[in-house]
Amino acid sequence: IVTTLFPLAITPELSRLRDVAPGVLWVAALLSSLLALEFLFRDDAYDGTLEQYALSGQSLTWLLFAKTAAHWLLTGLPLALMAPLAGMSLGVPPAAVPGIVASVAVGSVALSLIGSVGAALTLGVKRSGALLSLLTLPLAMPVLIFGARATELAIKGGGYAAPLQLLGALAVLGVTLAPLAAAAAVRINLE
Repeated sequence: IVTTLFPLAITPELSRLRDVAPGVLWVAALLSSLLALEFLFRDDAYDGTLEQYALSGQSLTWLLFAKTAAHWLLTGLPLALMAPLAGMSLGVPPAAVPGIVASVAVGSVALSLIGSVGAALTLGVKRSGALLSLLTLPLAMPVLIFGARATELAIKGGGYAAPLQLLGALAVLGVTLAPLAAAAAVRINLE
């Protein structure tokens, strides 16, 4: 919805829309990933499921990683699949579609993992949406920067491998560290 409003707010000129498309696509991706993060662990915390996970003898880290992966499958993957349609409404050439899909897919993995740490830290806080945004947005800035750069290079027809590799590195770093941090935050919250 955000990307379809930009042509109405700025101008319907394709050249100007194409110039702002990377930023618009990535800000929309970031905002849409933030929408569902508040509920990532909240219901499980309220009904005692997280406590049962912690007492089950299973690795809480792996359980939270699986929950975050399911979150990405329900939010990040559809976002990556819808990004070309949003891009085309901003005048993005069809040749840029593979680069856009790849960057949004890899970047949304990193956003989900960063968000899982923020969601775990804000467990038990009523109306935690604003606090979650304040915690998550500064950590998501590198993803936004490299994702927008990869998208910009894909639109201009250049090689977008370098920013995409940096996005991949952020995603790998997130896979490595975010579940550990989220599990530690959940354990602290349960005490």
